[in-house]
Amino acid sequence: MKTSLDELQTFVTVVDTGSITAAAEQLGQTVSGISRSLSRLEGKLDTTLLRRTTRRLELTEEGRFFLDRARQIVGSVEDAEDEMTARRQKPAGRLRVNAAAPFMLHVVVPLVGGFRARFPEIELELNTSDQIIDLLEQRTDVAIRIGALRDSTLHARPLGLSRLRVLASPAYLKQRGQPRHVRDLSRHSLLGFTFTETLNDWPLRHAQGDALRIVPTLLASSGETLRQLALAGDGIACLADYLTAQDQSDGRLVQVLARDTLDVRQPINAVYYRNTQLASRIRCFLDYVAETMTPT
Repeated sequence: MKTSLDELQTFVTVVDTGSITAAAEQLGQTVSGISRSLSRLEGKLDTTLLRRTTRRLELTEEGRFFLDRARQIVGSVEDAEDEMTARRQKPAGRLRVNAAAPFMLHVVVPLVGGFRARFPEIELELNTSDQIIDLLEQRTDVAIRIGALRDSTLHARPLGLSRLRVLASPAYLKQRGQPRHVRDLSRHSLLGFTFTETLNDWPLRHAQGDALRIVPTLLASSGETLRQLALAGDGIACLADYLTAQDQSDGRLVQVLARDTLDVRQPINAVYYRNTQLASRIRCFLDYVAETMTPT
């Protein structure tokens, strides 16, 4: 007997909600019905997917493996349904979007005019945070995150990649001199982040490895603040192309130590909880961002 889509949906929902009771409420079924569906699925697979105790559910090793496949299958079917829904109706309503301030200012804001012209009935609410937020607590529909993802309970859609470069203003380099070797950075003013130490790992090849952990001379919590400091000639910074592409094109910032710089690109992903009422709005927004975002 083959596994059904309903059984896969039940399994994924139980894992995402954390309990059979919560899954029953979300799916509009009885607790006993959810429990029977899980038992049938495990019987068909001839394996235990979840260990049930009086306090919690815990995935087995086989359950973790099967969960990834189940998510892909359920997600593909839901995506197809969303696409058909979008074809039948014009998406409307509020969409709350969160992103780090630099990405919001340099990537999202320039796209808003075109998006509103194409989807006039979607009401955008744009919020910024330089820290990773809880989407439910912050009442956010979709968040755009830079770097590796960690939260597996969220649906994720890749939007692109953005290369990291070490940059400085021509005025700073004229005053302090052009570093010719990585070791020369010790004599320069280095601009770094106040949180997440890995953001201060610069993609520079040196004698000890392929990443240089800098000790910042001046720190800031936002990439936009570091960009402004670099533009003002206050030091050298390592920033993503999505934030500095125009500055580089205009000559306001120039790359430093290009020969020693590795091609490291930060992934850009949109994350969200799947919600049928929001699905068409999210899809329209992410399709538009992916379509119009300048590759870096």
